[in-house]
Amino acid sequence: MAHNFVYQTKTIFQLTAVVAALAVLAACGKKDVQAAGPGGQAANRPAAPVVVATVEQRDVPVQVRAIGNVEAYRTVQVRSMVNGQIDKVLFKEGQDVREGQLLFQLDKRPFEADLEKAIGTMRHDEATAAQSELQAKRYTELEQQGVISKEQADQFRAQAKADASAVYADKAAVDAARVQLAYTDIAAPIDARTGAVMIHKGNLVKANDTPYLVQLNQVAPIYVTFSIPETDLAEVRQFAASRQLRVFATPKGQNTTPVEGDLTFIDNGVDMTTGTVKLKATFTNKDRRLWPGEFADVVLNLSTRKNAILVPTKAVQSGQQGDYVYVVTPQNTAESRNVQPAGTYQNMTIVTAGVQPGEKVITEGLIRVAPNSKVVVENSQEPPKANPSGSGQ
Repeated sequence: MAHNFVYQTKTIFQLTAVVAALAVLAACGKKDVQAAGPGGQAANRPAAPVVVATVEQRDVPVQVRAIGNVEAYRTVQVRSMVNGQIDKVLFKEGQDVREGQLLFQLDKRPFEADLEKAIGTMRHDEATAAQSELQAKRYTELEQQGVISKEQADQFRAQAKADASAVYADKAAVDAARVQLAYTDIAAPIDARTGAVMIHKGNLVKANDTPYLVQLNQVAPIYVTFSIPETDLAEVRQFAASRQLRVFATPKGQNTTPVEGDLTFIDNGVDMTTGTVKLKATFTNKDRRLWPGEFADVVLNLSTRKNAILVPTKAVQSGQQGDYVYVVTPQNTAESRNVQPAGTYQNMTIVTAGVQPGEKVITEGLIRVAPNSKVVVENSQEPPKANPSGSGQ
């Protein structure tokens, strides 16, 4: 019995020692977690290398961005007004032509013959009408003298009027023949650039036939047509009512200075199938950078947002609490700040709360950053220069 009592007492003592050791270890672990602070293990993280950019405050344009299509200012499909054979082609394909410049000439000989015939008929009828007029006057005098009856005199006067009417019709026929002859000279109705010749010299053409002879496109000035969501229509109309809105267009695939023009047309209805409204801008296009049929990036300037706060778009992150950025504090730690985006401009995001001008936000190295963790600034990016044709809201 004494041996069993000693053995049980020794076992109880050992168990008590183990429990006490576990309690000490748990207390130490809790202290370590508390020492790590709100960031969990952030206090034990090595300093993360990052790239930062400065929060800016400046005026930025309020813009609408779209994809547009370049259209000729005017398009004319040149056709013959008369039947005939093409005798001359007086231009080269792709050439710039002026209004009134001859493009085609038809064989004039049949039309000249028709004109001469009409003139001959008119002159014959003029002589007949003159003779009839003299006879009418003569028989009118005889009627007054009582030599002939009134009925006989009326017959000659009626014949004189009929012959005069024939002359009037002949003059109209001569004018029509002259018009037909003039149609053999086919001139450019506008200043434009010619396309491909569809019917060449020697071919017969018919009046208003298909295909046309050549298509003319007026490329200076020129249109760019684009569509905006109907939700932007009220704002666009508001600003367009008070001043001329500027439009910037850059041909697709070209990284050059955009072409500047003016908004000149807002469609009178919303497309119910797409929920968009068609707009049209006019460009002088003196350098011919815009070409009919091509696509262009379009930016419509509406107004200017004064003293906007800008951060690089790549600094803005999305989380469960909303959008946020990491701001580098004077202690070189990363502080998480919630922000409220209010549009974009170029590669910047406009924010209305959360940061102040002059603060540094992290743009690169974000994957290794945690709230309140240490950071090492390796580079500071310069703010981008303003570009009036940058991407809009």
